[in-house]
Amino acid sequence: MTEDDPLDRPRGDGASDFRDVNEAVEEEWVDETTPFERVYGVVRRTYDDESADEIAERARTSPTTARKHLRTLADAGEVATTEDGGTTLYRRSETAIVTEHAQSLLEDRSTEEISAGIADMKATIREWREAYGVDSPEEFARELAVADADSERGSVLTEWQTTRRNLALAQAALAIADARRDGHLTGRDDEDGGQRDSSLPV
Repeated sequence: MTEDDPLDRPRGDGASDFRDVNEAVEEEWVDETTPFERVYGVVRRTYDDESADEIAERARTSPTTARKHLRTLADAGEVATTEDGGTTLYRRSETAIVTEHAQSLLEDRSTEEISAGIADMKATIREWREAYGVDSPEEFARELAVADADSERGSVLTEWQTTRRNLALAQAALAIADARRDGHLTGRDDEDGGQRDSSLPV
């Protein structure tokens, strides 16, 4: 740090110290990233609808620039949009969230481990269907009485919903792994025998 660095300056006011630290970190973030990277970084943590102006403020860029990058991200499927009284609102798309979780799963587990997990989860769901005579957690929830919410049956409902979500993520992870192996994501399965590099980010 230099003498001019606000982080080096002693302050008697703790609040001022924190403000200086936050400002310094934010300035460093702006210096070391492009507006697109900041907009993308902000929208990756945006799960509720927000306007381009709100995202621009958090990304430390202009609303016009944020709107341009948000349109690009929407075209790529990373961002979902809704209209509210003439204003376009943005949030992270469910597809992008599922893809991110699936890729994380692929980093942590082998495809063999994921396949085994899928088989186990399918078996567990099959057992619940047979035990309770219903096909889905929604149907099971309709069968539950109010008093069942805190009972063992209520716990089964929660586990069933979680297992079904994890099963979908595991299946998405395997689909991504299969597509990578077959070259469907990189264009290596083209007629040129994989000589042309047409890799796309996923």
